[in-house]
Amino acid sequence: MRRRSAFLLLAPLFLLGACREAKVTSYRAPKDKTDDLPPAMSAGASTNAPTLPSAAANRPDMAATAVPTANGADLTWNAPAHWKPKPPAAMRKGSYAVPGVEGAEADLSITAFPGDVGGELANVNRWRGQIQLSPLSEGDLATATTRLTANGLEFVIVDFVSPSANKPTRILGAMVPCQGATWFFKLTGPDALVAAAKPEFLAFLQTVRPPAP
Repeated sequence: MRRRSAFLLLAPLFLLGACREAKVTSYRAPKDKTDDLPPAMSAGASTNAPTLPSAAANRPDMAATAVPTANGADLTWNAPAHWKPKPPAAMRKGSYAVPGVEGAEADLSITAFPGDVGGELANVNRWRGQIQLSPLSEGDLATATTRLTANGLEFVIVDFVSPSANKPTRILGAMVPCQGATWFFKLTGPDALVAAAKPEFLAFLQTVRPPAP
């Protein structure tokens, strides 16, 4: 009888301890910034593309500081006087705010990464994915891009608008290989603002020069 009474007294303590051990702690991770990742940082990128640590490799949307930027001498350019330089940012070689009407702004980012970063098609589709557009096939690439040659550099240029009917976003982008790296010039912002800035953007690309020999 005494053993049974002792068991009844101790049972709640065992149950309480088990409940405490089973408690799970959860937290909400902050949202990662992805826009400055190399456009082709996704499954199927070529072996020339930079690789992420294993934890980040399963997160193609994860902006990891381990992504290497291009080394060596940088390209140079002359930005329009009314473009507003932004403070230095991780992974960017240059950054500007391009003003529009009524206080609107578009963002001009300049990044560079080793190798071909997956190739033209993968890079183009990464940009399309950023504004919810479906990927293109290899056969669509020629009609979706234009070419610009300036100062010995060969630019591939794209111009995409998101399908949003309310506030469509436009990406006007250019990629150019130079000395074993690929440089990306991307103007992102409201559709009308980026469309109006397109002639200026193209003129800006023609000021971009490779490093001096």
